[in-house]
Amino acid sequence: MDLGNISKPTYGPGLEAPGSSTPGLVTMAHGFLRLVQPSALPTELINFGQPQSEFSHEDIHKLLLYELGFLICVAIGVLFIILVPLVGCCFCCCRC
Repeated sequence: MDLGNISKPTYGPGLEAPGSSTPGLVTMAHGFLRLVQPSALPTELINFGQPQSEFSHEDIHKLLLYELGFLICVAIGVLFIILVPLVGCCFCCCRC
């Protein structure tokens, strides 16, 4: 295993995105994530190194707006988990 010169390390320009054998799938996943959560995390709400104080209604509102896309996806998922078996049961039992 080649570690290079440990006493004087050389640093590159930065991290590179990993290559993928499925660039279309990666593009689609990143597009979905940008659609679901387009805004950045409101970092002013996080106090590092300081004791956490009570959240105000405005702070909670900002956090809910940040997570709104994921909350909608969860609601749609729960709706499908409940409705698909229910509709399937109705089709199997009623045979209308």
